[in-house]
Amino acid sequence: MQVRAQWKYVRVSPQKARLVADLVRGMYADEALDVLDRTNKRAAGRIRKVLQSAVANADDQGGDIDGMKITEICVNEGPRQRRMRAAARGRPAPYVHRSAHIVVTLSDGNEEVEEEDPGEA
Repeated sequence: MQVRAQWKYVRVSPQKARLVADLVRGMYADEALDVLDRTNKRAAGRIRKVLQSAVANADDQGGDIDGMKITEICVNEGPRQRRMRAAARGRPAPYVHRSAHIVVTLSDGNEEVEEEDPGEA
């Protein structure tokens, strides 16, 4: 069984969030939550919330949450907010607020594979 959770428009830089996502990719869910608790990065708390949501989704669907493993975790770039700030000699200096879309997919390893009938083409 596969379950998925996503959080869109998270106000964190995708590049910084990918560093944290790489730490927990492929781990079991409970082990990954422990690692994220101890990671001293701003993005760790946000990824932890998405992971907790995916575990809750698995619990609602009746899956075995003890054997859940992170099969896919991706941090995609969201829209950017462009702002201006005052600089020297009255000139504007642009800066960018980045956002990210975080998607976590959990699996327990018991996937139903649909086989196609060779007679149907």
